Amino acid sequence: MAEKMIPVNEPYLGDEEKRLVADCMEAGWVSSAGRYIGLFEAEFARYCDCAHGVTTSSGTAAIHLALKALGIGPGDEVLVPSFTMAGSVYPIVQCGATPVFVDSELETYNLDVSRLADKITPSSKAILVVHLYGHPADMDPIMELAQRTGLWVIEDAAEAHGALYKGRKAGSIGHLGCFSFYANKIVTTGEGGMVVSNDAGLVEKARRLKDLAHMGERFHHDLPEAFNYRMTNIQAAIGLGQLHRIEETISRKIANAELYNERLSDLAVIRTPACKPWAKNVYWMYGVVVQPGAPMDKSTFMQELRKDGVDTRSFFYPLDQEPAFSRFSHNDCPNAKVLGETGLYLPSGQTLTPEQIEYVSESVHRVLARQ
Repeated sequence: MAEKMIPVNEPYLGDEEKRLVADCMEAGWVSSAGRYIGLFEAEFARYCDCAHGVTTSSGTAAIHLALKALGIGPGDEVLVPSFTMAGSVYPIVQCGATPVFVDSELETYNLDVSRLADKITPSSKAILVVHLYGHPADMDPIMELAQRTGLWVIEDAAEAHGALYKGRKAGSIGHLGCFSFYANKIVTTGEGGMVVSNDAGLVEKARRLKDLAHMGERFHHDLPEAFNYRMTNIQAAIGLGQLHRIEETISRKIANAELYNERLSDLAVIRTPACKPWAKNVYWMYGVVVQPGAPMDKSTFMQELRKDGVDTRSFFYPLDQEPAFSRFSHNDCPNAKVLGETGLYLPSGQTLTPEQIEYVSESVHRVLARQ
């Protein structure tokens, strides 16, 4: 067994982040005002090939603001993959709208574009696309369908910072892109998120909604509904330092995935992550699927790896079958069900060493051989 549990992810904070946080503390700008908010918004939006960005308190808050900026409300339907985190779907419900669950592809884990058109009704207002585990969804047919049917497109790129779809950055292709900066993300601020877009009007709506809809004069408000979804200056300072190192982080993620691919290529009972020719997969998490014919199920596999000192996490479970969304679900997303039952992440953090990946890969082989 490994001397210490190899975690699924460990954040890495470097000297620049520490220096920028110290600057915030010395200047006294530790809350939601301060120069790093604007700098982080501008630089991250520019990195995403977008003109505008607005920071938020979380990725879930970013999705909520995006939906609100588009005017999504009661009576509206939003198409969303069943195979995603609940944080993608709760904001739809909070708007009073109805999530319409769409099944996923088994290969990329992303929304199955071929199933979208059949889900559209006169009440449909938007498609919430999620780029799962670092691999972008197939955006061109989604955007073409949205244009034909008059739907908005929101990209949930919480797990896909820097991922490319046919050379375009994830989050820049739809009408609005949403990011998370949670501790395990490629860019972290501890907690936090951002909405990005090339539509200045939509971003301005999101900006007003996130800060209690103050008018020109503070403590005057003209909107009947608004939120406190502000990011702090300290968080933005950390994010700025993280952003300056993002390509190095992504390169390390890709190198780790390539080493895993090489070491696990002989195991027919484990399916490793896909990467389509048109995609740059940033491998936010290295997700594998236990195939039919494997000597054990996913749960046993995870338990045995833990005995070897290897931490893992289960894939998301299909939301169309979750009790929280039972009033919306139709239990018609079989691929999402398969992925939830058979998928898991291996250790995927940027701090992983080649020696740790070798150990994890050897452990996977040992565990499967035990049976």
